Amino acid sequence: MLAEIFRQAWDALRRNPARSLLTMLGIVWGIVAVAVLIAYGDGFRQAMVRAFDAFGKSAVVCWPGQTSQQAGGERAGQRIRFEREDMELIRADAMLVRHVSLETVRFLPVSFGDRLANTAVRGVYPEYGIIRNEVPEEGRWISPEDLLERRRVVFLGGRLRQRLFSGRPAVGETVFIRGARFTVIGTMDRKLQLSNYFTSDDESCWIPYSAAADLWDARYASVIVFSSIAPRFESKAQQQVREIMGRRQRFLPGDTRAILMFGREEFRPIIDGITIGLQVLLVFIGTLTLGIGGVGVMNIMLVSVEERVREIGLRRALGARRWHIRAQFLAEALVLTLMGGLAGTVLAVVITSYAGTLPLLGPLFKDTSGKGDIHLVLSPAALALSTGILVLVGVLSGLAPAFRAARLDPVEALHYE
Repeated sequence: MLAEIFRQAWDALRRNPARSLLTMLGIVWGIVAVAVLIAYGDGFRQAMVRAFDAFGKSAVVCWPGQTSQQAGGERAGQRIRFEREDMELIRADAMLVRHVSLETVRFLPVSFGDRLANTAVRGVYPEYGIIRNEVPEEGRWISPEDLLERRRVVFLGGRLRQRLFSGRPAVGETVFIRGARFTVIGTMDRKLQLSNYFTSDDESCWIPYSAAADLWDARYASVIVFSSIAPRFESKAQQQVREIMGRRQRFLPGDTRAILMFGREEFRPIIDGITIGLQVLLVFIGTLTLGIGGVGVMNIMLVSVEERVREIGLRRALGARRWHIRAQFLAEALVLTLMGGLAGTVLAVVITSYAGTLPLLGPLFKDTSGKGDIHLVLSPAALALSTGILVLVGVLSGLAPAFRAARLDPVEALHYE
């Protein structure tokens, strides 16, 4: 029965090919708008999340502050300083902390030949690379042996490497930091990140903490950086760190001014709000565009009802029930929208494949690799959502004509001129 209804619907549409084609054009344009806008929203979200995750998937930066509450007989206003003992206690006692590292920073001249850059030289422990997602493009990251043997080795950020070496290989070369010789052990690819501290990772270089202590007084670290065992435990890990350091440095765990913490997951709702909000807005705009095409389908179907009143009356007289008539016109609307949707989907795939990448973060970071830009790809989820919206529009477009046709009186319909 269902197959027969759709066959009759197809025959009815074939009787007016020009009108059916023109009506389908509205659906074609609508489904192209929906699919392309969904692909754009997905690409925008992925680009923003990649830039957000570049900071470190569960990184927390702790800044030393001053106590604002008295604890253990200590006066308020005590200055907090980070030392190696703090890091060792966190490693031993904080069960929700996976990695931790001290970081000491100075802005110093870094030179190679006649090229010079004044930038952040960051003394760190090997775990820092895992916490902050410092992935080598060439060479390697700082190793435990580099730290223990106080090796004078350096890892360069992507843009700093470009400034010092242009396109030539940097690994194995010698650079001078504050007049001391350091061997380049690795370089990082361009890192497009939405947040940083001190300066961007692209402009920075990293040396072992022990080597930094040979260049300046590194007894007190600039910051402590750690990562939780999973992003969902970030806030609890922060509380553990406060409690552990509070016991050693004699401040209350609830004294948030003693240690200022910058956690990546705290800003996740902001990124989600921006990207998801944009996706919803784009889907809404695309749906409105497709809805306009649906209005065109409805109008044509209403005209079709007027033209086929006698046919409807004859079918009712021969025993067709109201639901048969409703199903017939709903099927015609669905066939019309699905055919237009199929053509629109093919066109959307062609458009997204041809467009490929749209600029977003590339111009901001002066990067031409395209990894920080929007990649238009029609995912299965996007196609499924587009199809669902299309079917909904098809059903809604056919409801009014279907009910109008089903309400016709058979006797009056047979005498209709």
